[in-house]
Amino acid sequence: MTLEEHKMLALMTKGRNEYGILAVKAEFEAEGTRTDELLRLLDIARRAGLKVAIKIGGCEAIRDLIECRQFGADYIIAPMVETPYALKKYIEAKNKCYSAQEQKDVNFLFNVETHSTTGYLEELGVRAQEGGVGMVFGRVDFAGSMGKDRSIINTPEMSDHVIKVAEVARQRNFDLVVGGAVSPEGISALRSIRETKLDRFETRKVIFDGAVLDGNNAADGIECAMEFELLWLQNKRNYYQTIASEDATRIAMMEARQAGKSKSGN
Repeated sequence: MTLEEHKMLALMTKGRNEYGILAVKAEFEAEGTRTDELLRLLDIARRAGLKVAIKIGGCEAIRDLIECRQFGADYIIAPMVETPYALKKYIEAKNKCYSAQEQKDVNFLFNVETHSTTGYLEELGVRAQEGGVGMVFGRVDFAGSMGKDRSIINTPEMSDHVIKVAEVARQRNFDLVVGGAVSPEGISALRSIRETKLDRFETRKVIFDGAVLDGNNAADGIECAMEFELLWLQNKRNYYQTIASEDATRIAMMEARQAGKSKSGN
């Protein structure tokens, strides 16, 4: 392990023990996680005793679901499920890739992240309950779909939208996760949502048990997650910089040789 990876392991071990951290997260979608990156994340997670969440590329991303199965993902999230039909396709896809027995060990969810989705909440709730999937409310994209920016994330306006989804999740008894610009400043907003229902919340790379909001460690936990993400990005940068530079000496030598041939040819 690199120095950064040792630091990340220490952070996640502490986070599991003290801050209600449940899992680390990768994205095949917006983040474009590569296989070698995912393997490093898996190693850190398993050593820290954490689960792994992967956001796939779409509601019917069969190849992504197959890879999630191969890597042993514990949480799988489908993005941009805006209609009951898209949810139907996602449920069919996960049923195609995972047997009923295997699905007992995996938590399947889909993103509610556009305002247009709210027009289908009741039907989505019924299908989610029947299909054995939960919801993740993505607040940043939801704000963007309304033509607004992340400055509204922790406002009562946004929390009202999330609470409507939380009410459906509570009535239908499936998991609700909230993400999008999670910060210590937004803890009170998350707590207001949890009064209805909030099973977990997530930063870009880390997933928390919603119960941490009931105590006094949530802010420290979120700071821990932010430090983890910075270390992750630094480690990723160093890894690819090493790969990019490993042949630099030979490239320079061959370029010099080619330049010499060009001169002699003139």
